[in-house]
Amino acid sequence: MLIAKVVGSVVATQKDEKLANTKLLVLQIHNHKNEPQNQYVVAVDSVGAGTGDIVLYAAGSSARQTEITKDRPCDAVVMAIVDSWDMEGTDVFQKWSEG
Repeated sequence: MLIAKVVGSVVATQKDEKLANTKLLVLQIHNHKNEPQNQYVVAVDSVGAGTGDIVLYAAGSSARQTEITKDRPCDAVVMAIVDSWDMEGTDVFQKWSEG
């Protein structure tokens, strides 16, 4: 699993029928210190995430392991919305203290 921030969405009215009824999100990858990187990925949303949420996502064949993405042509899936995380006893992120 990887950490990212939802920074946008993708609307595609013409897409493979196996992607019908999926919400596509643009994620900016973050490092272990919650610092944004200059890397982005489009992921299928399986948990109802929205812009500004910090999320966990899976990529590659693991992305096709959720109920929503099973047997669908996707390479990334949002599978959790992060409430908080710490490293070595230090808070890195807490959702309830963000703007």
